Amino acid sequence: LAQALRYSSEFEPVVFVDDNPQLWGSIVLGLKVRAPFKLPHLIARHQAGLILLALPSASHHRRQQVLNSLMSLPIKVLALPTLAELTSGARRIDEFREIEVEDILGRDAVQPALVLLQTRVKGKIVMVTGAGGSIGAELCRQILLLHPRQLVLFERSEYALYVIEQELRGMLANMAFTLNPSLSNEEEGTELIPLLGSVVHRRRLQVVMDRFGVETVYHTAAYKHVPIVERNPIEGVRNNVFGAWHAAEAAIATGVETFVLVSSDKAVRPTNVMGATKRLAEMILQGLAGENPATRFCMVRFGNVLDSSGSVAPLFREQIRRGGPVTVTHPKVERYFMTIPEAAQLVIQASALAQNGDLFLLDMGEPVRILELARRMIQLSGFTVRDEEHPEGDIEIHFTGLRSGEKLREELLIGAGDLPTEHPMIRRAREGHPPWPVIREGLNRLDTAAHDFDYPAVRALLHELVAEYQPANDIEDW
Repeated sequence: LAQALRYSSEFEPVVFVDDNPQLWGSIVLGLKVRAPFKLPHLIARHQAGLILLALPSASHHRRQQVLNSLMSLPIKVLALPTLAELTSGARRIDEFREIEVEDILGRDAVQPALVLLQTRVKGKIVMVTGAGGSIGAELCRQILLLHPRQLVLFERSEYALYVIEQELRGMLANMAFTLNPSLSNEEEGTELIPLLGSVVHRRRLQVVMDRFGVETVYHTAAYKHVPIVERNPIEGVRNNVFGAWHAAEAAIATGVETFVLVSSDKAVRPTNVMGATKRLAEMILQGLAGENPATRFCMVRFGNVLDSSGSVAPLFREQIRRGGPVTVTHPKVERYFMTIPEAAQLVIQASALAQNGDLFLLDMGEPVRILELARRMIQLSGFTVRDEEHPEGDIEIHFTGLRSGEKLREELLIGAGDLPTEHPMIRRAREGHPPWPVIREGLNRLDTAAHDFDYPAVRALLHELVAEYQPANDIEDW
């Protein structure tokens, strides 16, 4: 890196810092190697404006230790590309990247079990609904690497479908070339089928599953942004509840082997419409599982994924870039976080463990205080937090108050018990549900109320069907 920077007009390396005492005092390329505890002195002496973190292969735990030690220094921190990016040629060594939220919060992912990854995917016809969303797109990337026969991308947004299709085509070309430069994409095996469509159209779903002989469905299509769904509740119900029902019924009608619903920790004792719709979608699958043993239904419930669309990390990054303020809803608000690749990998593995009607919980680790995340992101951008104790700081944090339907803390389990599975990061929940005829009759009434745009009736029926739903606010439909 220092060699590369020597020819840069933008950067001038001044000193190496290493935690190996045997290197201290030695000189490399004319630059001294110093001890980490000397950093404050070194920054002042060299008037340094940037620390480059050269730990491309370090574990998450090690990176966090180093970043925590740099947090209090008045200097911006950038990181080298990862080892994977360097070896694949995706980035040069002097193409630095911002410190990602994964660097601050991430953890060392458990090595996936290849047999679990392949069980429902390899050589099969796999369909992902919501294929252009944060989780849907990552599922597509990882499924493609497992060599399905066909991958059906089902997506409502034309632009999102275009973006994920282009990316997957690039991946296919690279995979084919890596395996055998003389092979074409067709010979490589996986056929991509990008389809526009909405999960609210039951007939469209059924024709697609029938026409392509779909064997495994990962149903990620849903509206997820809590305040938006709160203000558009009937669209939320249509997409999240009836979309899941239509997709599940289409799967039964066409003989799909395995159907996986991606759910949310907001489905547990929900305080908002989004959470109530996700719990109702779970109940639909639980009910149908008992009636239709031919299709294996399962649900996977987890918390927030880092850097997904609409999550706090991209918002904070943009607010810091603009000079603040950074907005946090409440000083005590906490959330569980997981990286998008880890979540997708665990969803695929959970689908292999599924017996009919299983509800899986992903181990989300420890909850993260959002205020602490904001502080760390500000500090690692080279700024200081401005508050009453530090009025001369750079960037303020404003508290905006909890939004409609938001909780201070989320949880993953409704009942008291969950059981281990063969995978250390996946638990199996035991949660009761009404019998399918009761759920179906309630859904028919909900359909009528939604069709009539009868908001009070929709709210009342959600409450009746999802007993744990306790709305934290009045009806807020625009």
